[in-house]
Amino acid sequence: MPVLGSAPNKRTFFSLLQEAGENAESATGKLDRLMRTWPDEHELRAEVKELEEEGDRITHDILHQLHATKFTPLDREDIHALAVALDDVVDYTEEAADVLGLYKIEAPMEQAVELTGVLRDAGRELATALHKLETTSELGSHVLELDRLEDEGDRISRQALVSLFAGGIDPMVVIRWKDVFERLEQGIDACERVAHVLEGIVVKHS
Repeated sequence: MPVLGSAPNKRTFFSLLQEAGENAESATGKLDRLMRTWPDEHELRAEVKELEEEGDRITHDILHQLHATKFTPLDREDIHALAVALDDVVDYTEEAADVLGLYKIEAPMEQAVELTGVLRDAGRELATALHKLETTSELGSHVLELDRLEDEGDRISRQALVSLFAGGIDPMVVIRWKDVFERLEQGIDACERVAHVLEGIVVKHS
């Protein structure tokens, strides 16, 4: 089992990346609950916003450590790419939660609930993967699952767009829901970017 080499601040980097993964899992989980119960638990929007702000703090800490540390346990570009993609996951999650309220959406579409569930599962998967980052041998299955979830998200998004444009729905409602779906899909895409970085790490350390 390959283990990544020791370096100054090794634990700091891995701990911060794990923390970012856990924060993404929490944010996507909150959004899933918000979407399923909307608008009954609208107050969850504020909790998602707090997690987005926490994600910004974690990203800042990772990038600060990256600039302040001479030796890193992973390639610098990989650490940077992971930090940015994880931050994007939470940013798009928060934006999706925000537009539900800004657009005064009355009730969630079925495909929105399904797509948010995919984002939730992807957030959970990447959090689990990041806890295995020091020993790379178990990352492969998580990379494959994140790729599968991204494909599933694409399928649901296509179905949602067909439903929006084929149902004679008010054009303003179409525009609002299209914005929601775009943010959900962008969040899932950011999870897949994490997977691609992890896949590269596996190759480098195999």
